[in-house]
Amino acid sequence: MLLTCEIYPRLPPKRQYDKENFLCTLLLKNPERRHALAIRAFNVEIARITGTVSDDKIGQLRLKFWEDTIGRLHRSDNPDHVPEQPVVQELKVAIDAAKLTKRYFQRLISSRLNANLRFVTTKQLEEYAEHSVSSVLYLLLEVHGVRNVHADHAASHLGKAQGIVNLLRSIPRQERRNVVPVPQELLIAHGVSQERVLRNKRDDKGVEEVVFQLAGLANQHLEKARALWGSVPKEARPVFLPAVTTGRFLERLRRVNFHLTDSSLLQSDAMLPLAIYWGNFRGKI
Repeated sequence: MLLTCEIYPRLPPKRQYDKENFLCTLLLKNPERRHALAIRAFNVEIARITGTVSDDKIGQLRLKFWEDTIGRLHRSDNPDHVPEQPVVQELKVAIDAAKLTKRYFQRLISSRLNANLRFVTTKQLEEYAEHSVSSVLYLLLEVHGVRNVHADHAASHLGKAQGIVNLLRSIPRQERRNVVPVPQELLIAHGVSQERVLRNKRDDKGVEEVVFQLAGLANQHLEKARALWGSVPKEARPVFLPAVTTGRFLERLRRVNFHLTDSSLLQSDAMLPLAIYWGNFRGKI
């Protein structure tokens, strides 16, 4: 995912797995940036497990390793010696320095254990986004010493918006898994099958309507996060820079009439680095 050899030689060069969040994290100040990079790297480590193993049992064992490791790092008798794994060692530094909440790490892991991406309702989809994305933002707030209900509320909404967008962006790449992360209630309401969503033909109005509703839900959460952003302490506001990425994708999706496989959406956003920098400079998301 992130953590480049040039910045932190102890950590592997994985920014290609989470480039957009990596760009946002670079604008944080040290030591918060170092701790944020460790959290992002941990999140990518566990997120990639289910997609890189052919046997679910192997994946569960790897997630169990991380679950046990997080538990060990949070013990009151936290040992000085930890596994010779770069992400684990950086996590130890972050946990010790910022007293990061164990529950958020556990939620990230449990979201991957149950990540079959089959949702019956939009509420289940939102809960998945809350656990798998908002939990990261809560940890980043703690890295900045921020623990208040207003900041957490904003992070909850941004995480849901970003999580829904992440799942929408994954749909064109879901063919091998033969599953789409679209709530059944939306598919039924519009008479759309999973196969039609995977094909995503340009003239399929039913699929466009389903995508439109999910994009609208993500935008609602994004706007709520923006409305609450002013109550977030100034030093922690850069944590919310992923809102720039989320907002730009939703706008690009709107311009192509919610057709997920449009070629412009499958290409990287060339202006994104500048947009993130400008948003940070202006103090706006």
